[in-house]
Amino acid sequence: MTSAAPSRLTALARQARVDADARLERCELCSVVIEPEHRHVLDLSKGELLCSCRPCALLFDRDGVPSGQLRAVSERRLALPPIALDDERWAALGVPVEMAFFVRSSSDSKVRALYPSPAGATEATLDATAWWEGLVADSPALPELADDVEALLVDRVRGRRRCFVVGIDVAYRLVALVRTGWRGITGGTPMWKALDSFFDDLQQSARPLAKAARGSPQGGGKELR
Repeated sequence: MTSAAPSRLTALARQARVDADARLERCELCSVVIEPEHRHVLDLSKGELLCSCRPCALLFDRDGVPSGQLRAVSERRLALPPIALDDERWAALGVPVEMAFFVRSSSDSKVRALYPSPAGATEATLDATAWWEGLVADSPALPELADDVEALLVDRVRGRRRCFVVGIDVAYRLVALVRTGWRGITGGTPMWKALDSFFDDLQQSARPLAKAARGSPQGGGKELR
């Protein structure tokens, strides 16, 4: 082996480390390397989710932080007891599919109803705010959502009647599953299996509402007593 070989091997090893580092996910606020499972911060001015390390997320985990345009996405996952969400009420919303999520905006207090589609997150055309107010009035067990960063996620597929409170990053993960996995006219068996796994995993990881801690959850909302 020539004397140049060790230098060449060192250079290759160094390049391999550089390439590996380039593939690592980083916090979009401070650039530190983060784990695949990490928190997110919502940039309200752009409507974008930013990948975040935990220390950066904690900076924006409460209302009244210095930068009002950044809010940490809630980590709360609650499995709700049955709420007043029968077929008639669902039909009145005008969502053409059997799953959707609901988010309230801090800028105007309006509720948006969105559902996953092959084109991404699609908004219902009817007045979701009035629909939501009726649902809240008839569902005393429904927790209050943290504005912007929490969603009520509803799964009615194949006769199921499951409702969850989740961070909006979880809701948009569902949107991504449908958008990237949809095949043909009906979506395809692999996509529906992926959705079944998504909701089954969520059911296992979510806390029942009765066992959830009372008071202010992460993200600024509070549960109704």
